[in-house]
Amino acid sequence: MKLACVVVWYNPSKKEKENIKTYLKYVDKLYIVDNSEHKNEFSKNKKVKYIFNGDNLGIASALNIGAKEAIEDKFDWLLTMDQDTSFKNDDVKKIFEFIQENDMKNIGIVSPWHDTKLHIKKPKEKIDYPIDVMTSGNFLNLKIYQKIGGFKEEYFIDGVDIEYCLRLKKYNYKVMRLNDYSIKHNLGNICYKHFFKKELLCLNHNYLRVYYRVRNYNYIKQEYQQVAPEFCNILVKIKALIWCIIFYEDDKFKKIKSIYYAKKDFKHNVYGKYNH
Repeated sequence: MKLACVVVWYNPSKKEKENIKTYLKYVDKLYIVDNSEHKNEFSKNKKVKYIFNGDNLGIASALNIGAKEAIEDKFDWLLTMDQDTSFKNDDVKKIFEFIQENDMKNIGIVSPWHDTKLHIKKPKEKIDYPIDVMTSGNFLNLKIYQKIGGFKEEYFIDGVDIEYCLRLKKYNYKVMRLNDYSIKHNLGNICYKHFFKKELLCLNHNYLRVYYRVRNYNYIKQEYQQVAPEFCNILVKIKALIWCIIFYEDDKFKKIKSIYYAKKDFKHNVYGKYNH
């Protein structure tokens, strides 16, 4: 069994390009799918295929391009990476060895623990089965991917990983997380604030990300309310988001306006890129 990898680039820094070195030697093929407007230099390597889109097609489209390449090249598993994520030691090798040694016919994704700024405790169990995981660092079962369909390109960005995980659940497949292995995952400028004795998570996303998050999360609830009702109800709550924007974040007017457009576009079944 061989392992392919796709990393999605969008104007990567020199340091972000270097992250490839933490996993390249453990994969048999690496597809760099570049959503930048201009080509980026990269170290030539016979393992690497560079695919330049010439425009930002969104995370879902880029992942699907990598998955299609891997399927055509006869791979069964695909490691999906963000440009700002790196692995430590030989964890890629160890996780893939675990996959090879165990029954994976009902496992759609195998994920490491994502070490982030979020106030979430790592489970005591070595293996658990969360509802969703972030895309970066995941080992994607391409046989199941072909059965249930690829990532939703109409979402563009935000919610792409959540929707795919819920679709796995809908079709009775699982997300498996190996908590002995972890990766550092950068979630930007998130921080916590205290508001009347309540702890609020301030994402500090720009107005575009606010739009995609609110719009796409509503689509997810609409589609998967019966699959994971409590999860979906929490997903669309935006009171805390609005409080954070008003009291703690910059660019307040644009962000609040984005929420308005997101709700409006959801009601009118609008997908794709932000066009306001």
